[in-house]
Amino acid sequence: MRSWIARRMLRATAERYGYDTSYLEMMLKEAPAAFFKFASVMKAAGHREVVPVEASFAAKLVGTLAEDCGPCTQLCVDMALEAGMTRDEIEAVLRRDPRAMSDTTCLAFRFADAVVRRSTDDEEFRDAVRAQWGQKGVIDLTLALQMGRMFPMVKAGLGYARECRRVTVDGHNVDVVKQAA
Repeated sequence: MRSWIARRMLRATAERYGYDTSYLEMMLKEAPAAFFKFASVMKAAGHREVVPVEASFAAKLVGTLAEDCGPCTQLCVDMALEAGMTRDEIEAVLRRDPRAMSDTTCLAFRFADAVVRRSTDDEEFRDAVRAQWGQKGVIDLTLALQMGRMFPMVKAGLGYARECRRVTVDGHNVDVVKQAA
């Protein structure tokens, strides 16, 4: 029964977002115990306690972009739009253009980017996040960043990351910049 419900939820997600969930369906079929353990990660990916939506999704997008070439990034973009992040803010993150970001989005972007790059200024941005939202904010953004990275890596590890695709925001093509300018 639990597997049946999980399959229905995966298919609903695939239909809702136009996202290929076959790697998760394969995991459910071949290793249900692994799938249900991974399901807790899926739940953790939605954690956001104190940071604004746009900060959380800025960090998720940075994480996804670090590991993906399209489909997972597109899913994150679609979820960000659905959660209320503006098209302009999403595009600014995808283009790595801090000047086009609000202060909130920019702070989360800079923190996530510094962590992904293992930059020496990560502590500076961590302190700024802590000053803005407290330690819970650091936790929120760290989870958003790392969960954003996990799905593309699991997909790749299972051999399902074979498609790159153009990312669109609300039907508008965006030229994604994957590394620091």
